[in-house]
Amino acid sequence: MRKSTALKNQTLKDLAGMIDQNRNEIVRRNQEDIANAADIDDTLMDRLKVDDKKVNAMVAAVEEVMGLEDPEGKVLSNYEHPNGMIVENRVVPFGNILIIYESRPDVTIEAAVNAFKAGNRILLKGGKEALQSNLFLVELWHKALEKNGLPTELVTYLNINRDETQKLLRENTHRLDLVIPRGGDGLINYIKQNSSAPVIVSGRGNNFIYVHQDADFDMAIDLALNGKSRLSVCNATDKVLFHKDIPDLKSKLEKLLTGLLAINMEVYGDGDLINTMEGIKPIPSEDMYFEEFLAAKMLLGLVDNEMEAIEKINKYSGGHSAVIVSQDQSVAEKFQEEVDSAAVYHNASTRFTDGGQFGFGAEMAISTQKLHFRGPVGLAQLVTNKWFINGSGQTR
Repeated sequence: MRKSTALKNQTLKDLAGMIDQNRNEIVRRNQEDIANAADIDDTLMDRLKVDDKKVNAMVAAVEEVMGLEDPEGKVLSNYEHPNGMIVENRVVPFGNILIIYESRPDVTIEAAVNAFKAGNRILLKGGKEALQSNLFLVELWHKALEKNGLPTELVTYLNINRDETQKLLRENTHRLDLVIPRGGDGLINYIKQNSSAPVIVSGRGNNFIYVHQDADFDMAIDLALNGKSRLSVCNATDKVLFHKDIPDLKSKLEKLLTGLLAINMEVYGDGDLINTMEGIKPIPSEDMYFEEFLAAKMLLGLVDNEMEAIEKINKYSGGHSAVIVSQDQSVAEKFQEEVDSAAVYHNASTRFTDGGQFGFGAEMAISTQKLHFRGPVGLAQLVTNKWFINGSGQTR
């Protein structure tokens, strides 16, 4: 039965209040997880850690989703058939959505609130490294649901092992309508290969900046450094390509290199000019262009022109985000049209590819496929459509 927007929003308001009131316990539970996960790498640890700032972000995400339009029930089109039937196409929820994710307890809140407000039932399968954090956050979900007379199974946490997860995906034992994996290539590829339910691929980043011949180079430096302001996120920048005819290129690259080394980047180079510079390592092989670093690394390369940059990005990137830095509007438009990524920027950072930054509130994922949606997946994308036909006995 469809829930009213007012009921959904009151449930979310109560959830936000409970998160805020229980912030100390959330952080304490998270400290238990951190203590038990001492052997994980720095990237996963960054995603696992919940501090006061992350709790604030959870609360803000819930509150922002409360303010967004409820898509459920929206009429997309209507038509009166010549025989008198009224034919309507309306927005409806997907139904049962499974989110499988690694390390990030904030997904338990920020992804689930979108699916909930869109009218879906949410099943959560988090990684064992975040178990205590996730179980407590789901407790808060259940309290908010119960307070508003809603069944707790609307948000269900699956504390199951690998074999049980494999069976769930293979046999669809929970009648899943959609699976969304949140994690690295290994997790995503495994879900794609084993799920009998449809999957939205939240793909890898490996994002590129192309600096054109006429670029404001100080802007390019700012965008490259900002692209590394967080290392463990899929909207980080990994590769920067430079037009070989940028005036005074070597001295400009030295300025960028100084900035990168100041934030402890390991810098790799591809191109004769770049490889003569002290502090830059030659790339071990062309395969490095395919890597999503998720680490303090950046690769700098040279190209002959914008077409070579476009071809390289389309060959090597994850199809997530790409940037052109240029003062030439026509070149920028060509780049944006021909680069095959979910988000293509002119003179702005890849770090903006995020549901919150795009005005969605919290995001479920960033889709790098073209069906059912592409880019940040938020409230308005966690729905499908259905035809409603009302007649008075018409036959064909």
